[in-house]
Amino acid sequence: MVQRLSKAALQKFMSGKVKEPVSVAVKFYGNDCHYCHALKTEYESLSEEYSDVTFYAFNVADYPAVTHILQFQGVPTICFMKVGSNQPRIKIMPEPADPNRVTWYTTEDIKSFIDKEK
Repeated sequence: MVQRLSKAALQKFMSGKVKEPVSVAVKFYGNDCHYCHALKTEYESLSEEYSDVTFYAFNVADYPAVTHILQFQGVPTICFMKVGSNQPRIKIMPEPADPNRVTWYTTEDIKSFIDKEK
């Protein structure tokens, strides 16, 4: 299940102010992004494959500065965070070399990224 992430919760993750260790995947999206909408079903399916990763979606319109803070350029963007220790580990998934014409990222690309980072 993918949960919508609030600005306050995202800031808590990024600042490391989470008490329990947790691994999270975040899909940053925009309401007017056709790739983001097309990726929704695949991202939902991935969330059911990982019992040890919590999946979130975050609308960049809720916190536009996040693109500069995390240093990514557009949406969709996938991020993986390991939080709950002193310093959170935050990784942005690289842009695909050969983007999918419908969803931008493929399920396999996202799985490889998460498996590598967790």
